[in-house]
Amino acid sequence: MTPDVSVVVPTFRRPVLVGEAVRSALSQADDGVRVEVLVLDDSPEGSAREPVLALGDARVRYVKRDVPTGGNPATVRNEGWPLTTGRYLHFLDDDDRVAPGAYRALMQALDVKADRGVAFGRVAPFGEDAGVLARQTAYFEDAARRARVAQRLGSRRWMVANMLFRPTVLVNSACLIRRELLPALGGYDARLPLVEDVDFYLRAIRRAGAVFLDRVVLEYRTGAPSLMHNERDASKAVSAYRLIHERYRREWGAAEHTALRLATRTFLRWL
Repeated sequence: MTPDVSVVVPTFRRPVLVGEAVRSALSQADDGVRVEVLVLDDSPEGSAREPVLALGDARVRYVKRDVPTGGNPATVRNEGWPLTTGRYLHFLDDDDRVAPGAYRALMQALDVKADRGVAFGRVAPFGEDAGVLARQTAYFEDAARRARVAQRLGSRRWMVANMLFRPTVLVNSACLIRRELLPALGGYDARLPLVEDVDFYLRAIRRAGAVFLDRVVLEYRTGAPSLMHNERDASKAVSAYRLIHERYRREWGAAEHTALRLATRTFLRWL
């Protein structure tokens, strides 16, 4: 029988955490959701093989990639999803956990809103560093608030404007997407050094719309702060967003891009 949800999990040297991620996806079957999980190991030594195979679950497949990407999950995801068969796709990061009942809720939202291509929900961060956790909690609470506002406004362009010109309202693992959208989207953009998930779901939402669920669908792991890491990531993010904006202007026109920017600076800033 065809799975309801195909879960694609790229992993790199996180043997313990990827096991948690996979188990959280498999547990969605408790709600009657048919799940298949594909784990793509991007480490040279195949560090995830033992913990994944130890699960002993026929719904889980392990693939050791022949040539590691050196840290490009977009490439790994693009290789993975054509190997699956589910009606919906979930691209799960190897250190996150699917919240109980998430797949059933996201699927039902898309079944009701047949004209929408993406469903996403709220994110609940967790971690040991209290300062980081507090900041991430505040961020995701604000993201959920802005997603609610954009949804009430109706047009998919309001959600897109939030992603183009404000901090993103979603993260990769919080989204479920219809399989039939992937060929037209061309998958993730492997050129992007960072925020490839923002680009991917921005394009998907602009093309096919989204529905936001005001409930937790993802448990998002936070890490310890690192000045070097943050500075490096900030530089990569600037480069990535430059490419994202260039693509948007090319595909949807400079006039729409400018209109969304002006709307964000005037109307959305007060919401």
